[in-house]
Amino acid sequence: MSASDHVNTPAPSSPAAERRKIAKQVRKASTSFYWAMRILPKERRHAIFAVYAFCRQVDDIADDDGLTIEDRKVGLENWRREIDELYVDRPEHPTARALLPAVAKFDLEKADFHAVIDGMEMDLGSPIRAPQRPTFDIYCDRVACAVGRLCVKIFGEPGERGRVLANAEGRALQITNILRDVHEDAERGRLYFPQELLEDRGIFITKPQDVVVHPKFVAAWRTLASEAAGWYQKADLALAQCEPEAAKPARIMLEVYRANLERMRALSDREIADPLVSKRLVSKAGKLWIAFRHGLG
Repeated sequence: MSASDHVNTPAPSSPAAERRKIAKQVRKASTSFYWAMRILPKERRHAIFAVYAFCRQVDDIADDDGLTIEDRKVGLENWRREIDELYVDRPEHPTARALLPAVAKFDLEKADFHAVIDGMEMDLGSPIRAPQRPTFDIYCDRVACAVGRLCVKIFGEPGERGRVLANAEGRALQITNILRDVHEDAERGRLYFPQELLEDRGIFITKPQDVVVHPKFVAAWRTLASEAAGWYQKADLALAQCEPEAAKPARIMLEVYRANLERMRALSDREIADPLVSKRLVSKAGKLWIAFRHGLG
């Protein structure tokens, strides 16, 4: 596979066919996201699915070990140009075409799409290893909060209340992912825990596979987990200020991820340190219950 394969334009199809294909991809890739967004009215649902498809596709490029680093850079740069074309009404890729009505209807910002691509580029070249706090914050903003800023506009909170929510929830969800995937990331030479946090816990090395077996690793893990819990609390406060209908899909995602975090925090130190131990994440049935509970509330 070449980098261009990720953004080459397939044979044209109808907008309806493209929307169905994207919805199917979203459902297959993320049960929790699909059911959280399924409650949205059709126009908003199509928009949010298109945003998700874009994020998934650029993430797949960044993580494709079958491509060279240079090919991945080319693939992301092709997507950057495709986003530029989107904003002059000339998109060619089906996902970009699916984004066209969303950009016009919900005033989605090009800078946020570019920020997501910038975040993917941070994972290329030298892997991220215990970044300093400012770099950690930039990374979270690009790969998570920028996505949130796109989503809250589609939900119906386009102003400052939505931006505050996107900032808090984006960080809560991203840090939860970092905690969940720390062993898998270490195998790929990546470590997203902030350097300052590690040093505060007495870890003065940055080689990922050494960090995750360090005697103080679990203490550092629990410190970052407490930080994530704080972001969930900030997201709760932000949600309370939002319009109830606009808050529902964000609330569903928040509760699914919060449940995952709390299940991981309940693990023993031995279980957290063991990469082979199941992290006991929320089941499909559990996700559907959360979606039902908060979608109808």
